[in-house]
Amino acid sequence: MLVLASGSPRRAELLNQLQVPFRQLPMDVDESMFKNEDPQDHVVRLARKKAQAARQKAGHIDPVLGADTLVVTKNQALGKPESKADFEQMFALLSGSTHQVMTAVALYTDSGLQHRLVITQVSFKVLSKQEIDWYWQSGEPKDKAGGYGIQGLAGQFVTHIKGSYTAVVGLPLYETSELLKENQVL
Repeated sequence: MLVLASGSPRRAELLNQLQVPFRQLPMDVDESMFKNEDPQDHVVRLARKKAQAARQKAGHIDPVLGADTLVVTKNQALGKPESKADFEQMFALLSGSTHQVMTAVALYTDSGLQHRLVITQVSFKVLSKQEIDWYWQSGEPKDKAGGYGIQGLAGQFVTHIKGSYTAVVGLPLYETSELLKENQVL
């Protein structure tokens, strides 16, 4: 049975769409960015690290899927907001501009560790201070990369998307499906 190295309900919902039996095994790994680490390298490293950690914990038997998502704007990687002030700074950068959402997915099987990286362009409308305050008060931004979830209340801020919607949510279905098929997991 496939192991999903994540406790994310959004990733679980997406993986359910592929109709592959799986169990969740959340992995708590250090998500700190290395000094001078490229955002693409960072998100791939974390997806791989989560898959490796879960494979070890699961006993090296089941295939393991790890994923990580990072929001990047103006050469700045935006993680999960640590405070309201941090969130407000993030949303000041996102407001009225286009940013990248990078999601890496890694599959660890007996054949080894493989990954895919998906980069999606997301454009936000210009946001008022009231909209930013309202969104923070909703509680939704607190556990999400870049401080927002496109599938939730923040979807109304998005004016345009170029790329994979499911990657922005947290698990690129096409790339995940292909990775699982290539390794006879799906």
